[in-house]
Amino acid sequence: MDTLSSEALPLEALLDESSSKGGVFELAPLPLWLEDYSGVKALMDRWRAEGVVSLREHLEARPDLVEEAAHAIRILAVNGPTLELFEAADFDELTANLGVIFSREMFSTHIGELCQLWDGATGFESQAVNYTLSGQRREVQLKARILPDYEDDWSRVLISTEDITEHVEQRRRLADKENFARGLFEHSPISLWVEDFSTVKELIDGVRASGVVDFRTFTDVHPEFVRRCMSEIRIIDVNRHTLELFEAPSKEMLLRRIGEVFRDNMEQPFREQLIDLWNGKLFQQREVVNYSLSGEELHVHLQFSVFPGCEDDWSLVQVALTDITARKKAEAYLEFLGKHDILTKLYNRSFFVDELNRLERKGPSPVTIVIADLDGLKAANDTMGHAAGDALLRRASEVFKEGVKKPATVARIGGDEFAVLMPGSTLAEGRQMVAELQELVEVNNQFYSNARLSFSFGLATAKDGERLEDAVIRADENMYAEKRRHYAKRADSGTASASSSVQ
Repeated sequence: MDTLSSEALPLEALLDESSSKGGVFELAPLPLWLEDYSGVKALMDRWRAEGVVSLREHLEARPDLVEEAAHAIRILAVNGPTLELFEAADFDELTANLGVIFSREMFSTHIGELCQLWDGATGFESQAVNYTLSGQRREVQLKARILPDYEDDWSRVLISTEDITEHVEQRRRLADKENFARGLFEHSPISLWVEDFSTVKELIDGVRASGVVDFRTFTDVHPEFVRRCMSEIRIIDVNRHTLELFEAPSKEMLLRRIGEVFRDNMEQPFREQLIDLWNGKLFQQREVVNYSLSGEELHVHLQFSVFPGCEDDWSLVQVALTDITARKKAEAYLEFLGKHDILTKLYNRSFFVDELNRLERKGPSPVTIVIADLDGLKAANDTMGHAAGDALLRRASEVFKEGVKKPATVARIGGDEFAVLMPGSTLAEGRQMVAELQELVEVNNQFYSNARLSFSFGLATAKDGERLEDAVIRADENMYAEKRRHYAKRADSGTASASSSVQ
């Protein structure tokens, strides 16, 4: 045993409490066993003579031999701590209950011990499971040494039995906690990343040490610093949901193609993240856009947190990404519905009013307004049904989508009425717009053989100091005047045409 004194002592001195050494064996703080392994050596000598080469294979094939070797061991003495450990009153009670102390769990342990001796060692070390006489489980660390002068027959072997139950339990509890934490990480329903930001912190600290005070201005002037910080992030691990979210077959593939995930507009939100870190904000959250490996746009809610204990170097950072793509699409659709007509997909009256007020406040001037009324919608609904009327309205939207370009906007402001707002445009430019729309109407009619598309147009340009609402009223009046002329001409000639009235 490693802790034996280098001073050679007779065996009797080790055991004799009346000796000058005070009974070293009995006074030892660790449980000690003195055993006779001569029977084990005799068995090994026999096995060698029988041609056994690999003792482990031989014993695993013949478990009865392991039991035979165990029974060949003679226990000569134990000390007080041994009796205390196994809850035995005396040596006789202990040895009478060895079947309780050494359970079947000792089988593989004992093979390992025998193999160490077989290979020429003068002792062995192992970790085993024993039981007290009351049935309490004990994890023990065994260390055995063949005593000097007994190397030839192994008749004196000293064995220490250290109780490491608490240590093993602590290790097991720690492993359980680690497994639990790993399970939470791996099976979390959100995307989790563990990253190392230590180099990013060094870069930021270097900028601060150089005397920079306004970090936002610094990143404005040096965008390459932001890109450098992005490149220095080291991804330590990601969980399963991350692979599912970004459509990656493996972690290796995700990391190899990480540039496809964080691209386009990621630099700006990352810059804001750096500014927050500069200001000491170690927990952050924001909405960003990432991309799956298939190229699909992903809207995610990002939560960034430096691990407790890593505040000084940012060596461990957790990033949690919650997929909010569906929510964003729903919000965008609701926003679209709030500003658009469902049938034609053009802007609606609500948008028209808001845009009119915006132009009233901010310009640019002059503003020309075109009011267009779809001729014959009621007749189409009455004679061919509302499906035919809806088809006519969709054809009207095709014309306006093609003919009205930014900064002009077009909206459906009534059942058959449309309005075009042309900021910074003169009346002449309004006439040109109407002419182009009329041309598109004729082209559209060439592709449809049922109802003919036709508009009555009215134009007005807001005068200096005139409210835009008044210009809209004038344009509307001009449109109705033109509509009356349209129907009068139709009554006279039986034909329909697109024309305009300007004031």
